[in-house]
Amino acid sequence: MDNDNSCVKIDLKRYRKVRWFFAKVFLQTIWNDILLNRPILRIFQSNPLVRWKRIASKYRVLALEMGGVLIKMGQFLSIRVDILPPAVTEELAGLQDEVPPEKIEDITARIEADFNRPISEIFESISEKPLGAASLAQVHEVRIKGGKPRVVKVLRPNIEVLVETDLAAIRLAFNWLKHYRRVSKRVDLDWLADEFSEVTRNELDLKKEGHNSEKFAQNLRHDPFVHVPKIDWEYCRKHTLTMENVGYIKINDLKAMSSVGISSVQVVNELHRIYMFQVFENRFTHVDPHPGNLFVKPLPTPAEIESGIKSFAPNDPVPLKPGRNFQIAFVDFGMMASVPERLKNAAREFAIGFATRDARKIVEAYIHAGVLLEGADLKRLEEVHEMVFERFWGVRMGRMRDVVLNQADYFLAEYRDIIFEAPFQVQADMLFIMRAIGILSGMAANLDPDFDPWAKAMPFARRFAEEEMQKDWPNRLDDAVRLGHLAAGLPDRMNHVLTKLEQGKLNFRISPENGTRNLIKGLEKSIERLGWMVVATGLLISGVILHTRGSSQDFSNILIAG
Repeated sequence: MDNDNSCVKIDLKRYRKVRWFFAKVFLQTIWNDILLNRPILRIFQSNPLVRWKRIASKYRVLALEMGGVLIKMGQFLSIRVDILPPAVTEELAGLQDEVPPEKIEDITARIEADFNRPISEIFESISEKPLGAASLAQVHEVRIKGGKPRVVKVLRPNIEVLVETDLAAIRLAFNWLKHYRRVSKRVDLDWLADEFSEVTRNELDLKKEGHNSEKFAQNLRHDPFVHVPKIDWEYCRKHTLTMENVGYIKINDLKAMSSVGISSVQVVNELHRIYMFQVFENRFTHVDPHPGNLFVKPLPTPAEIESGIKSFAPNDPVPLKPGRNFQIAFVDFGMMASVPERLKNAAREFAIGFATRDARKIVEAYIHAGVLLEGADLKRLEEVHEMVFERFWGVRMGRMRDVVLNQADYFLAEYRDIIFEAPFQVQADMLFIMRAIGILSGMAANLDPDFDPWAKAMPFARRFAEEEMQKDWPNRLDDAVRLGHLAAGLPDRMNHVLTKLEQGKLNFRISPENGTRNLIKGLEKSIERLGWMVVATGLLISGVILHTRGSSQDFSNILIAG
């Protein structure tokens, strides 16, 4: 069976196995969350947490057995500690380190085929044991001419067939999702499948990854906290990438960072700043920031430099020096995304509205970005965002999930219409950036439970606001004049109202408008339907899930986001 977008054939046996797994998950979801989601039948519903934990466990076994894209998907979900319960993330966590490596004979054969000559004529040496084994490739230590130590990233043998097979199965799952109106009207699933396939296939071209690495390094060349490994192009081909070794401290290894004097709080602050710069400034973003792709490089102190220590190599002993400086080393530039030009201004407008707690400006940003469905109730959206600010503002990352649980009943009661209608359509070309921000939110919760994303957005928002004022000051001046007129007329209007009130002539008319009547009818109908909502909380664009709690049976499902 040929894939429509590639000349690479797929593995039919693997395809059927992955397809059957997805089919079982869909059938279980339909049975538990739709057919049994009725007042009388709900007593037969299985516990959603237990069910999703069981699914996560089975997925982990399947991914480890089959590798490929399935592992990448599981790795992403395993670090979403900001929104997924520990029972689920713990089941998938092993995928970060348990990817079985290929035999060294198969790896060297892959390199020799890439260079069309024996391995002994390419490298002086290559380690038998890999430094790391990922879903699509693995990394080995090598020595190039002159005995210089480097690492080589090599695609797994036959990975092209595995990727095309998985993409075919995922495309089939998207086709099934088309029948679920709540999803299909918000996402162009065909477009998303094409985009996901293109990005995944790009990861199989390691020469392209090397060029992405150099572009990323150029964009952040002035940032003292960023380190990008240098590429040795003489030793690179399409399936082989040789570069500097930056395997320092994994970014989620809090103990190792503390042992050399590096503050994990400062690490998460700098990482957040670097990503905000990528998204809002140069708009070329590294969108696969899981712990296997980010390392913390210890830097020598001034005293150590004076004693002759110019730098530390990976695995070098590093003494404890409180307040030690560091750099964040990025690897794996196969998955990169650009913020579309049409969304640039909307994203900046969103940041300003977020930092100033201006719900109206946030809704305007949604409009300009084109993420709202036709007929969305803008006033209700403003109201729910104002309440999100009131209930969530200042909540630290470590407490976000608990606060969401505590607030679930309130939002369900007050904003059931928005929750059930969810009037957003997803911009598919932004999903990978949303994914990256989602991963970062989970990482921030681990590195610093007191991390305050609200406060960290302020510097960006202030600068954006200043820039907007400078380039559009005539319009801003008009707004100020109109505001002045309104303020000047306010005393007379208040006096008129107070006079009528004293005379007993102030009447109030309360009657539902047509839109409100329809809203009430729709709300009544939606009580019996399964609902879910992703609440946009500022730059945590990936959202937080309104989990089930107590008698809130309408939230009986756990949404696996991403």
